[in-house]
Amino acid sequence: MIGEPSLGLAGVVVLLVLLLTGMPIGIALGITGLGGLILTLGLEPALIKSGVLVFETMSRYELGTLPLFMLMAHLCFIAGASGDFFGFASRLFGHRRGGLAIASVAGCAGFGSINGSSLATAATMGLVAVPEMRARGYSDALATGTVAAGGTLGQMIPPSGALIVFGIIAEQSIGTLFTAAIVPGLTQMLSYFLVVALIVGWRPELAPPTPRATWEERIGALRRVADVGLLVLVVIGGIVFGWITASEAAAVGAAGALLICSKRGKLDRASLRRALEETLRTSGLIYLVVIGALIFAAFIAVTGLADAIGNLIVGLGLGPVATMALVAVFLLLIGSVLDGLALMLLTTPILLPLVTGMGLSPIWFGIFLVRAMEIGFIHPPMGMNLYVIQRVVPDVSLGRIFKGVLPFLTADLVHLALLIVFPAIVLALPNWLGR
Repeated sequence: MIGEPSLGLAGVVVLLVLLLTGMPIGIALGITGLGGLILTLGLEPALIKSGVLVFETMSRYELGTLPLFMLMAHLCFIAGASGDFFGFASRLFGHRRGGLAIASVAGCAGFGSINGSSLATAATMGLVAVPEMRARGYSDALATGTVAAGGTLGQMIPPSGALIVFGIIAEQSIGTLFTAAIVPGLTQMLSYFLVVALIVGWRPELAPPTPRATWEERIGALRRVADVGLLVLVVIGGIVFGWITASEAAAVGAAGALLICSKRGKLDRASLRRALEETLRTSGLIYLVVIGALIFAAFIAVTGLADAIGNLIVGLGLGPVATMALVAVFLLLIGSVLDGLALMLLTTPILLPLVTGMGLSPIWFGIFLVRAMEIGFIHPPMGMNLYVIQRVVPDVSLGRIFKGVLPFLTADLVHLALLIVFPAIVLALPNWLGR
């Protein structure tokens, strides 16, 4: 039954059913992939192939990047970095109309640079920024929508957990992926700034100005964020310029975060134990997901489903731009019922051969895929960031939060289209740096 695309398609359907029943994604991927391999190869070859995949995955040096960056994030959170980033941005922009919303986006970008998670960024910045904006007379829709959308920057701004997982699954350089994500992440942040400016220009009453901070207050806020900001620059700059590998940068980041936490007097036995426990728990879950995804990818490869889909799309006679636009629509539809990580792990084995077959860069595809994932975080009915913010401010209805995020969702769709039409947005910086 090797080379039977119909069996691969049946496996995808089974996987979707398992996910919709609430089965954890790693287990669903592993069960579906192993079951499919048994049907196609037989019991003993399937077990041998799966065992080899598990061993090769767990022995990969770059896999250590993930828990170290997670430890860095947990320690920076204990040190109070999320509030510091928002505090600094609000001192700079808060006196302008809509300035606190802009500060929220900037704070999300700053915290995302040490966190790497959309949900964690939205939840943390929601606790910090949303109450502040509401207390200053901001519209509930604008306050919640800004943070829900800004939280997605945690997936794009390096170090990104999603990009690490994609790099492992697709066997691409994590350092190159991080470098490629910088310009898309910055342009995404600027597009959110533009959305806020347009909203408050149209309806100024939604975001009243606040008192201007003194230069003494601004310098004080800068001092509070300087140590974490320097750590981020060292970690990301070291990766971008090739001074250290992504794994070495993760080790530097974790050690630096430990020193910062200690220097600020926030490190004790209980907080360190909590950070280590959260890091180990999350890393273990992601490792399970990665192993399951690789087994599922092996099953898809054996059935020839990816090749069949590629031949079908190529047979339509569309160019790369039109093809990727069609893929984007497909991802957005699937992303409306699956969470972001499930979307990535389900579609990468199927779509990556199609993309590379058209001569497109797998690095570009990784950024494109993560960008589509981000839209799923604020796209109903899943829209996990919307639910996270609703838990932070339960007195604001989900419908009002979606109303607030709708302009940012429009900007996201435009930004995704620009990535398709102008791949240089992604590839120019890595090419210039010779990555």
